Amino acid sequence: MKRKVLVILSNRLNRLQKARFIELDCDEEGNILKETPLRSQPRKPLYHEVWENDDGKTDFTSCHSFKRKYRHALEKPRGPGSKP
Repeated sequence: MKRKVLVILSNRLNRLQKARFIELDCDEEGNILKETPLRSQPRKPLYHEVWENDDGKTDFTSCHSFKRKYRHALEKPRGPGSKP
């Protein structure tokens, strides 16, 4: 099963800097299969997980730590009886 993960790269020290959004396709073990930069913030909640790095990095490969955002507005709502 493939999972879609949204990664948000923002800057907590300079809120005027625009956030970057990256969509990742991952397998069950967490290996990244495909990385796609998005032009703007997605509008529909279609991601299994949402992660954020707020250190002001502009590139996904230069980031070392991410925080998972539980119940984010862009995270897919879980239905009853679904697996974690």
